[in-house]
Amino acid sequence: MAKKKTPDSAPKQTDTSNVMGLSAQVVEQPITQTLELNYMPYAMSVIVSRAIPEIDGFKPSHRKLLYTMYQMKLLGGKRTKSANVVGQTMKLNPHGDAAIYDTMVRLSRGYGALLHPFVDSKGNFGKVYSRDMAWAASRYTEVRLDDICAELFRDIDQDTVDFTDNYDGTLTEPTLLPTTFPNVLVSANQGIAVGMASNLCGFNLGEVCDAAVARLKNPQADLMETLKAPDLPTGGELLYDQGALKEIYRTGRGSFKVRARWRYEKKDNLIEIYEIPYSTTVEAIMDKAAELIKGGKVKEIADMRDETDLSGLKLTIDLKRGADPDKLMARLFQLTPLQDSISCNFNILIAGMPRVMGVGEILDEWSAWRTEGVRRRTWFDMKKKEEKLHLLLGLKKILLDIDRAIAIIRETEEEAEVVPNLMIGFGIDQVQAEYVADIRLRNINKEYILRRTAEVDDLTAQIEDLRDLVSSPARLKKVIMAELQQVKKKYALPRRTQILYDFTPAALPDPQEEIPDYPVHVFLSREGYLKKITPASLRMNSDQKYKEGDGPFLSWESTNRAELMVFTDRQQCYKTRLSDFDDTKASALGDYLPSKLEMEPGESAVWACLPGDYSGSLLFFFENGKAARVELGGYHTQTRRRRLTGAYSDKSPLVAALHLREDREVAVFSSEGRCLVFHTAALTPKTTRSTQGVNVMTLKPRRTVTAAAPVEETTLVNLPRYRSRSLPVAGALLREEDRGEEQMSLLK
Repeated sequence: MAKKKTPDSAPKQTDTSNVMGLSAQVVEQPITQTLELNYMPYAMSVIVSRAIPEIDGFKPSHRKLLYTMYQMKLLGGKRTKSANVVGQTMKLNPHGDAAIYDTMVRLSRGYGALLHPFVDSKGNFGKVYSRDMAWAASRYTEVRLDDICAELFRDIDQDTVDFTDNYDGTLTEPTLLPTTFPNVLVSANQGIAVGMASNLCGFNLGEVCDAAVARLKNPQADLMETLKAPDLPTGGELLYDQGALKEIYRTGRGSFKVRARWRYEKKDNLIEIYEIPYSTTVEAIMDKAAELIKGGKVKEIADMRDETDLSGLKLTIDLKRGADPDKLMARLFQLTPLQDSISCNFNILIAGMPRVMGVGEILDEWSAWRTEGVRRRTWFDMKKKEEKLHLLLGLKKILLDIDRAIAIIRETEEEAEVVPNLMIGFGIDQVQAEYVADIRLRNINKEYILRRTAEVDDLTAQIEDLRDLVSSPARLKKVIMAELQQVKKKYALPRRTQILYDFTPAALPDPQEEIPDYPVHVFLSREGYLKKITPASLRMNSDQKYKEGDGPFLSWESTNRAELMVFTDRQQCYKTRLSDFDDTKASALGDYLPSKLEMEPGESAVWACLPGDYSGSLLFFFENGKAARVELGGYHTQTRRRRLTGAYSDKSPLVAALHLREDREVAVFSSEGRCLVFHTAALTPKTTRSTQGVNVMTLKPRRTVTAAAPVEETTLVNLPRYRSRSLPVAGALLREEDRGEEQMSLLK
């Protein structure tokens, strides 16, 4: 009987045995099912519960920390040890003390990562602009909530937001904080989830409040009029690009450029940099500048040091005599992180779903969420007043006959019958009767009851007003706008990042113009040693020195600014400039190209040329008898790449290469002792660098091409004997008078 086929989706079980001899069961299942069951829940947890901020501007880790500090009475209270806060926060956030303390550091005033820090800190909390400045341990620092946190927790106990159980169900925590201003646009925030990320830049609090008010008044209002541009905690200068900012405001994606602020001290001939872009650090700038100085690309700097102290950030650059500070800074802006692009990706969780939104959409979502919060707060307040009014109405009925109420209570034999008897005696409900029964004896007087019942009319008016407010979107908007104006008046600060409206990008000085230009002689040995010698030095001593077993290979007369292309035995081309090599003497060995050009281990140079203006073509000869003609323009790049892969074909070892500026006759030699002379016009130039070429010489088995060179550089006498009008051919056997010295192969 045929065996029943198992569906592909069904898990398969296989019995295996481990090394101890115990049987084990391995369950096979499709990879798609594994991802769905195991990976997807993790990915969703990272997106929804960890990495992406929500409409209040906080991630769960931020919210748990701040709410714990609020519960610890640290809003307006004394500071406490950070370790104490970290320990208490673990009741809501069980991710370990290090992660919680890192979150606290980023929210602190000392670290400086936010325009409006939420944690008022004391002690060493490091700096956002420093990569290496470590913050002190939590046992050494103290914290409390900053005053602006009052706007985060306002009316949180009046049902403005939902609460949920913590991870073990012993406590409750808010799902969102009822912020009275769009903190999501004020506080910079970054997060990397699974398959998505979020990058929110900060905006000035005053401008955000104005933009929110303008949006509430007119949904079509132009945000560019009120929300000028992002504002970053580390200051700097924002290079205003209206088109780029409009795109960010519209889509929530894009980037803008920020550069450092600096001043020139003429007296000491130095530059002081005191504000840097938010996206970089002092150490990154110093490292890049040191690299440029070491590489000789920046020669105006005598010294550069970090003089940051308690007064703030300061990088000092000592200039050499005669250096132009403006030109130097223009160059540093282009070559170092002193000018940087800051990317925006306004990805926010809305009702548990990630959405990338523009600034206008974010303000609309925040306004809708805040409107619901104010409505819930108003409803909560109205219900409280209605409950109070209900009690006072019951007390008002007692006022008609206080003696009777006293008599009912006194004549009731059992305590449990007091409330029912009052309900029957005065026609009030149980809640009212319990309230009356709980009145203290000293308050059972006419004056007290009259004073309390006088509140009825006022409460009734208040309740009617609150009921109207709950049902009136226009009035709710006015409440929100009034709160925004109060927040702006109380907490708004001047912009930290200046806006350069009339900025015109400074042209980057051409590095070639700064490189001295003078004639040089260049010599390349067979082993790959290159020497650059000035004519004056060569006249003094023209005897070239080489390592034992090495000798001359190629030489050129050129200038210091010329470009050099070096081809290797791994079909790669390294591009450099002669100015990158130091001037030397004929008595020196020179620079070893594999080390100088940082080639791969075991890689060596096999040929080189000076491309000049990239006119002409390169002619490659291979052992298999083929020749490839490639246009030199195919090696020209706009981005100044240092290395090109696939510089020539890898199908056969390279024997020789020529730089053809114009067509000429070339001689090809084989290991059989044959020679072929042909005109390069017979070969069509190709644009593909790795082309295999065409056959020019037919070879017998185990025979190879050994050399190739222009005919004027050979010892051939009987040229007509070796010329061929058609290709490929085997070539003619070399005569004795044409052999001359043994031909030298290109490869070492």
